[in-house]
Amino acid sequence: MDNQQQPMPGLPPPGPDDSLVECALKVLNCPDPWRKADYTYATARMWREGMIKCVRPTPWQHLQAPDRPARSDEKVRVCAPGEAPRRGKGGTLASRQALLHSAVHIENWAVDLSWDVVARFGLRPEEYDMPREFFDDFVKVAEDECRHFTALAKRLEELGSHYGAFAVHDGLWESAANTAHSLPARLAVEHCVHEARGLDVLPSTISKFANNGDNESAALLRDVVYPEEISHCGAGVRWIKYLYGVAHGTQHPPSEPVKVAGADKEAGGDVCAVAGAVEGQLARLQVEEGEVEPRQTGGAEGRCQSRGHSYCADSVCGGSDSNGHLSPTASWMVDARNYSSVEAWFHSLVRAHFWGALKPPFNEEARAKAGFGPEWYLPLSVPAQQQQQSG
Repeated sequence: MDNQQQPMPGLPPPGPDDSLVECALKVLNCPDPWRKADYTYATARMWREGMIKCVRPTPWQHLQAPDRPARSDEKVRVCAPGEAPRRGKGGTLASRQALLHSAVHIENWAVDLSWDVVARFGLRPEEYDMPREFFDDFVKVAEDECRHFTALAKRLEELGSHYGAFAVHDGLWESAANTAHSLPARLAVEHCVHEARGLDVLPSTISKFANNGDNESAALLRDVVYPEEISHCGAGVRWIKYLYGVAHGTQHPPSEPVKVAGADKEAGGDVCAVAGAVEGQLARLQVEEGEVEPRQTGGAEGRCQSRGHSYCADSVCGGSDSNGHLSPTASWMVDARNYSSVEAWFHSLVRAHFWGALKPPFNEEARAKAGFGPEWYLPLSVPAQQQQQSG
């Protein structure tokens, strides 16, 4: 039975009295892509500035991530993957519009995918209990993907088209749905397979625009999207390594995120340029959504009880039933301990949740910047049966 949560009329936008998970759910349950972007920018800014105090409220067990995020399917027609229009090589305006439209749709879904990680696995502290740094990473990923979406959609309109002009498929969400039960599997498939595949093909896509005189689109993809997508792939690698370390007795979060040239600029200015002043934006959203009465201050403090932490922005809050200690018999931990290396565990996760072999050629330089070398992906470019026979 589909338990997709439908957005409620008058539901207020994300606010500082919400936990991060509650904000993520508001994004996921908002069908309009532009309002989804507004909610994303507002949430990311509030989280970064410490206005949002907790990852999840107390209690949190009544909350649930939707089976499928709310989408404006009446505006953007969804078709089967094999029925999506061919995009061509960029030699015509229609081809470049189709290429950009595909990129816009991918980035729009990437926003939902990022918040789904925050909400779905942030609501399972008894199974994962991820540290604050994990949520920092995926809030930033959501913000980046949202900036890509709005910038590419603007460029698409400059080329005389708009988001919704072409039919699209939702293959990315199908993969996400198949890994909804497992954070390691989600990180492996979405961030280290699909995101990495994007790194493989993006240089070719950039060339399709540059070789046909569309230098503005090429520059947007090359200078903004490309370096930040490397960091997103790096987040997947980073947290798979962390989970593997937890399973094997290392419980400290990685100290530094992946740094990529061109992606380590101050994001605040870019976000503000796109999103405007967040305070004014929140006020506008509250009026539009019907939230006319101000909320009681301090509401989050009563709902965000930290296990042993003071009420502060560094607190994860809403702890696990096991007082912060994960069971060593958690299924993913038992599985990880079956493998002598994180790479071997990664291979197992991909083979269990991704159909087929990875397709070369691989963008070795970009993958290396994301933190994983050929020992991660080359074994997966050979079908498992063939690899067993050769071994």
